[in-house]
Amino acid sequence: MLEIDDLSLTIPTTDGAKPAVTNVSLTLKPGQVLGLVGESGCGKTLTAQAILRLGESQGVERTSGRILLDGKDVFAMDEKSLRQVRGGRIAMIFQEPMTALNPVFTIGEQMCDVIRLHLGFNKQQARDRAIELLQDVGLQDAESLLKQYPDALSGGMRQRVLIAMAMSPEPDYIIADEPTTALDVSVQARIVELLKSLQQKRGLGMLLVTHDFGLVAELADFVAVMYAGHIVEFGSAKAMFDRPAHPYTKALMACRPEANTHGGDLAVIPGQVPVPGFWPAGCRFAPRCDLATNECKAPVTVDAWHKKEHTARCLHVEGEA
Repeated sequence: MLEIDDLSLTIPTTDGAKPAVTNVSLTLKPGQVLGLVGESGCGKTLTAQAILRLGESQGVERTSGRILLDGKDVFAMDEKSLRQVRGGRIAMIFQEPMTALNPVFTIGEQMCDVIRLHLGFNKQQARDRAIELLQDVGLQDAESLLKQYPDALSGGMRQRVLIAMAMSPEPDYIIADEPTTALDVSVQARIVELLKSLQQKRGLGMLLVTHDFGLVAELADFVAVMYAGHIVEFGSAKAMFDRPAHPYTKALMACRPEANTHGGDLAVIPGQVPVPGFWPAGCRFAPRCDLATNECKAPVTVDAWHKKEHTARCLHVEGEA
């Protein structure tokens, strides 16, 4: 099991460290897909990167909480143990494939380095494994592709290479951070089908970081909606789509354009996500919410509304409480 337990993070600013993620708790089991949804600036990527302690070199600091992999705290691991986890037990597909791949090394050099590091293969074994993986993600003429540099590939091909690299050490968990960003619609559809197929075939636990509820509907078993650094709603994907509870979740869903709708303005959420460290004292979504009352000026618990495993950080959800 991969568990985030009451995690809080700060980021460096010119005015000192500011809280960016507060008291986030999530659980991901093998074979499950957990969607982490929210606008840009809500703390999704910071939370995901903290699992592998990737933000530390940029000054991101943990102020509380733990991240447990099979009961072992990632923050207590030494560098050797952490390297085995990074890319080994837990792999990551980054948001922008052009910046995630090193432009001065060939695809083959980068893939084979990962394979040799985590699996201990020799050069020929690593090369054979790389070819097999590229074919698994639908890239033909894989042997020739290993000699290419990233800038010779299209965006969709680079994303497939990243997926192949992530799968190379046969991880138990994979973090997919906006895996279809900057890809055209037809390529997006193929990448989604590829991720779904690989996840189901290998029984991976997947943390899907996205702002796209359409992608969540395709892939996720459970959904956590994040706003201004904390979780505002959590539940199964079916419960979330059947009955979204939090006003922010409803607003995000309403912003999706429908193919059968012609004319008129697209729905928008008024205002902006507050800057980290300058959140309202009570409900952080209250300044943008039509349902906000004086009650919302006090702190709201994560399960202020709940129905079985479906919870929402809101005082104004109709029905069970």
